[in-house]
Amino acid sequence: MTNDERGELVVGLDIGTTKICVVVGEVRDSRVDIIGIGRYPSVGLRRGVVVNIESTVHSIRSAVDEAERMAGCDIGAVYVGIAGSHIKSFNSHGLIAIKHNEIRQDDIDRVVDAARAVPIPPDQEVIHVLPQEFMVDGQADIQDPIGMTGVRLEADVHIVTGSVTAVHNIVKCCNRAGLEVKDVVLEPLASAEAVLNREEMELGVGLIDIGGGTSDLAVFADGTIKHTFVLGLGGHNLTNDLAIGLRTPQKEAERLKEEYGCSLASMIDKDQVIEVPSVGGRKNRKLSRKVMGEILEPRVEEMLTLINQELVESGYKEMVNAGIVMTGGTSLLDNMEELAEQIFDLPVRIGSPENIGGVVDIVSTPQWATGVGLVIYGMKNGPGANFKRPSGSMLGRISGHMRDWFKGII
Repeated sequence: MTNDERGELVVGLDIGTTKICVVVGEVRDSRVDIIGIGRYPSVGLRRGVVVNIESTVHSIRSAVDEAERMAGCDIGAVYVGIAGSHIKSFNSHGLIAIKHNEIRQDDIDRVVDAARAVPIPPDQEVIHVLPQEFMVDGQADIQDPIGMTGVRLEADVHIVTGSVTAVHNIVKCCNRAGLEVKDVVLEPLASAEAVLNREEMELGVGLIDIGGGTSDLAVFADGTIKHTFVLGLGGHNLTNDLAIGLRTPQKEAERLKEEYGCSLASMIDKDQVIEVPSVGGRKNRKLSRKVMGEILEPRVEEMLTLINQELVESGYKEMVNAGIVMTGGTSLLDNMEELAEQIFDLPVRIGSPENIGGVVDIVSTPQWATGVGLVIYGMKNGPGANFKRPSGSMLGRISGHMRDWFKGII
């Protein structure tokens, strides 16, 4: 297939604390085929926030180069995922009078603008305004009011904000890596596109995306997002605990976690032995794998307990009728589902990207959920192609709210 015969290409860039993931999707007839991926260790970020621009740019460029070689195209623009403890969210309500008795798109825009007209701290900027439901003359639970007759239109929306500095630095790193940012997307919102199904979102589901630096919660019910929360603990904390507890280098602790990690020490055979590299040139040691489990279990239990506490205090736990879906690399720890079911007292499953084509055998794992989700989000929300062919110029234009950010911060 030549470049000219290709469908639209959409690129997702997941800038994580431990790794940078790039996913290239080809869109054809509302279906997306993953045709290229790239991954590179993340250097220069801490808990989703850029702390070293040059290192982050190098990591992004390295991951993009790998994806370009696999997909056979030059990547010019991306949808970027954002997370971190600086992310805040809240619900808001708006009300307007309908101009023409019949509701039009401009009425929808006006009521959403009215709902977002709330004071936010000067160091925060709006990332998403997500409509939850509309009300026409007091009639609630309306998802699409266009064409309906009435005199008063109300809307409930979920507003997500992030640090202006954090967002600006991520966009700056992408620009310096030669990429245009089509949109900045909350990572659990992207992951939901890849791993949740429509029935779960209607019935009520909690999505927990455990990344390297943060654990992100998103609650969906009645087909819309209801609540989001970011916990500043993630897989990197588990790695750090292992490095200290086993007295082994961070790199080896990460490898041991991936190969032998278990979140329930009671499920580990006490006779199972692993080899642990030492520091300072000392000889490797043999330890019971159960020791690893005893280090990991308290931290995982702490993370999930804090998320469960947020669910309860927010009042949304009673909406989670379909249970919990966990994704992200840390969700692959052995017995994670069992421990989570004990803590949440709800059914739990591990979520991997679904309903995609292409290199499915590679990306159908929780580690790729955000990257694939960014591609699906771009397919649904982004106008036009966001890639450049080798002989062409860079296509696409930064979204409207990103232009507004630059006016205020450059």
